[in-house]
Amino acid sequence: MTAFRCSAPGRVNLIGEHTDYTGGFVMPVAVQFATTARISSAADGMYRFASDQFDTIRVMAPEDRSPRKGEWSDYPVGVLREFQELGICPSPFDLTVNGNVPLGAGLSSSASIEVATAMALLAYCGKSMGPGEIARLCQRAENRYVGSPCGIMDQSIAVSALAGKALLLNTRDLSFELLPLDRGNLAESRIVVANSGVKHSIAGGDYGLRRREVEAGQAIVRQRFPQLRDLGDATLEQLEQCRSEMSVESFKRCRHIITENARVARAKAAMLAGDPVQLGTVLTAAHASERDDFECSVEEVDFLVATAAQLDGCYGARLTGGGFGGCTVNLVSAGKAEAFGAALKEAYRQRYQLEAEIYVCEAVDGAIARNLAIMTSAEKGIATC
Repeated sequence: MTAFRCSAPGRVNLIGEHTDYTGGFVMPVAVQFATTARISSAADGMYRFASDQFDTIRVMAPEDRSPRKGEWSDYPVGVLREFQELGICPSPFDLTVNGNVPLGAGLSSSASIEVATAMALLAYCGKSMGPGEIARLCQRAENRYVGSPCGIMDQSIAVSALAGKALLLNTRDLSFELLPLDRGNLAESRIVVANSGVKHSIAGGDYGLRRREVEAGQAIVRQRFPQLRDLGDATLEQLEQCRSEMSVESFKRCRHIITENARVARAKAAMLAGDPVQLGTVLTAAHASERDDFECSVEEVDFLVATAAQLDGCYGARLTGGGFGGCTVNLVSAGKAEAFGAALKEAYRQRYQLEAEIYVCEAVDGAIARNLAIMTSAEKGIATC
């Protein structure tokens, strides 16, 4: 029996939050945490989804089209559904998903599962897709089956990342630039992620409400300015002209997105200049916008960001991910990273009696780069892709 084992990384988004469903720009980095999906043929004629990380095992017939169950298996099953919608109907299989991407932390464990599953199914079926096709298929799985209104960023970085680079992604057309993390003084900086331990699920109500508020505001802006494709083209002046026609909430959400796109441009300039001070300033400004305009932060995360700003070696910090808990991303001088993490962890413990997990991250390859070749192991009968 030949099996296939494919992996996809989690990610941390440096900047560009909640812009990826309005034609905006994002700047994620794939990190060393990953999900691995192992797939092999099944003799019993069924599809089986299992994981050492979760208690439940899901078994279903190939003709099963039942709705989501509200559990971990919805993510790989959603990917299977999208394959079936394209007329790609795999023969019965056993799929085992495992990994070390922290769950509910804002490091995109869900997209990591989806992309690893998609890569495994492609290998199993002997099919191929381009990076954009894989990303969009996985996004559709999360939107349509899981019921989470996520954008395209997480799936794109999980597919297309390259080690040592940040990915500046235009979410409208999925064109991207790879930006250096090792230029100038930026080479002496580290990305430090702090997991607040406050869990969130973006399939829940708060994220969906924010997205509806954005889309309501965007519709009004486009009605006033028909030449605009989405908020990715809009200016603050145009938004201001529409202010009286939309709710206060929609105005604030749209203002965050327009200003965030401008901050991504400033972050790019800082990276090309190798300037960690400038980049850190942009990150901190982004958090203020997430906190005050998008209102997706929480008390514990605000504490982590405010404390980080006071610690030696920190250039800037902000909430990363969908929000409502999760992680902060911090840009820290390399020589101060360990002491920074320890001090932040201790301050958080003292304030909330909670343990913040600290990760000093490295930028790694995405699924395409790590799965370019399928190498068969005769001893184990496993093709690793």
